[in-house]
Amino acid sequence: MISRTVQCLNTISKLGLRAFSSSVPDVNGAEVSLAVAAVENGIIAKRKLKYLNNYEPPRQAWVENMNTPEEKKLGIIDLHPDVFGAMPRIDIIHENVRWQSLYKYVSYAHTKVRSEVRGGGRKPWPQKGLGRARHGSIRSPLFRGGGVIHGPRSPKTYFFMLPFYKRVLGLTSTLSVKLAQDDLHIVDNLEIPTEDPKFLEDLVQERNWGVSVLFIDDTDIMPRNITVAADNIKHMNLMPVYGLNVYSMLKHETLVLTLAAVEKIEEKILFQLHRSDNIHITSKFHINQR
Repeated sequence: MISRTVQCLNTISKLGLRAFSSSVPDVNGAEVSLAVAAVENGIIAKRKLKYLNNYEPPRQAWVENMNTPEEKKLGIIDLHPDVFGAMPRIDIIHENVRWQSLYKYVSYAHTKVRSEVRGGGRKPWPQKGLGRARHGSIRSPLFRGGGVIHGPRSPKTYFFMLPFYKRVLGLTSTLSVKLAQDDLHIVDNLEIPTEDPKFLEDLVQERNWGVSVLFIDDTDIMPRNITVAADNIKHMNLMPVYGLNVYSMLKHETLVLTLAAVEKIEEKILFQLHRSDNIHITSKFHINQR
C-alpha cells in the first residue's frame, strides 16, 4: 500500500501537481498535512478532517480550473467518507424527491356539498300517497346534479416534514452517488475570464459535463462573469451551499463544487451527524413549534 502511495506521489510531483491529500504518508513516511478547502492567492490553506474513521479511508477527487475551457489538474483533495462516501440509499433519495415535490403543492380541486348546490329548497313530492321513495331535496347526493359526498375540498395542502436525518442521509447519499458516477467535479473557484455564455458552453462541452450543470459556491454572492454567463443559459444554474438539496442535484447531470463549498458542506453535514442534542430535532414536527 505504501509503495503504491509513493508511486502516486512521485507521479504527481512529475506532473507538477499539488497534492491535496490529507491522510496518505509522503515519500519520507511523514504524514502529509490534511487537505485543503480553499485556495487564496495561490496559498494552500490546510484543514483537518473531523470525525475521520480509521477504518474508512477518505475519498479523493481532482481539483480542476475554470479559467480555460481545457481541463487542468491543480491537485488532489481528500473528501470525507461520511459525506462523499456514504452507502447510497436509493429509497431515502426517492423519499426526499417525493417530499420536495409534495410539501409545497396545494390542490384546488373542489366539489360542492348539498347545501352549496343551487336549488332544491322545496320537497320534490309529498312524503306519502304517491308510492315513491321519500326525499326532501333534489340536491341530495342521491340525485343527479346534487351535492357530492366526501369529495375534494380546496385548498388542500400536502405539506409534511420528512424526518430530519432522512433529509441529511438524502444529501450524503446523493453526493456519494454523484462522486461514484464521476458526475461531481471540484474547482478552485468560479472565476472565468469573460461573461460571454459561449465560453461557459465551450468549457462544459470540452469537459463532457453533460447537458445540465449545477455550480455550487459557499456564498450567494458569486463572481460577476459566471453569474451573467449562466443567466443566459437555461441548463446551467448557480446555487449557494445553503440551498443545496437532493432534487436540484438529481435534476442536473453534473455537480460542480468549489473548494470553499466542499469545506462548508462537510462542516454542516458532519455537525448534524455528530451533534449531541439530536433529541430536539428528531421529535415530531409541529407548526409554530419552539
